[in-house]
Amino acid sequence: MGESPRYITEFLDSIFCYGPFWVYLIILAACFVENLFPPFPGDSFMVAAGGLVAVQRLDFYPSFILVITGGVSSVMVMYYLGRRYGRDYFFRKNFRYFSTNDILKVEHYLRRWGALILIFSRFVVGFRSAIALGAGIGRYRVAKMFLYSLVSYIIFAGLLMYMGMALVKNFDRIEYYFSTYNRIVWPLLIVLVAGYIVHRFRRLSKKA
Repeated sequence: MGESPRYITEFLDSIFCYGPFWVYLIILAACFVENLFPPFPGDSFMVAAGGLVAVQRLDFYPSFILVITGGVSSVMVMYYLGRRYGRDYFFRKNFRYFSTNDILKVEHYLRRWGALILIFSRFVVGFRSAIALGAGIGRYRVAKMFLYSLVSYIIFAGLLMYMGMALVKNFDRIEYYFSTYNRIVWPLLIVLVAGYIVHRFRRLSKKA
């Protein structure tokens, strides 16, 4: 999840001297940038926004709408890049670790479980951008991509902002949750990726 919500809240609080408009703008930009340049701490900005809503520095609805707008917009940008440029490129190159057959598998999984994959994509740290890009490469339907990504963001952002609002007086507890999350999820993610690479390498070695 990246940077601590406490420090981000203090940063946003320092921006208030220029007016709340700039705070809203930074929240929008942070949620947009997150999917384009992971692991930018967009999640922490959501929690910080919730905390600032709780102390009445920001209004809930504008904050929530801007979080959703920034996040879904960047997801659709990643999707568009994959759809517009990715498929032909990967089909032409037919890489070992993302071959034509792999792309066809992605399309198969999206046809069967696209709704679940995309709705829960926000909860899969490290794979959020990859899922959006893969959906574009797999030519998943635009309307469904937008709808399920929107639902995913509403649920995820709502939970994080609620956490920020509920625990605004105890950022130490939030920091503990974030640090625990990072200690568990990122090592697990690294192990899973390494295991997949080893598995693919062994399969390719057998075919060679």
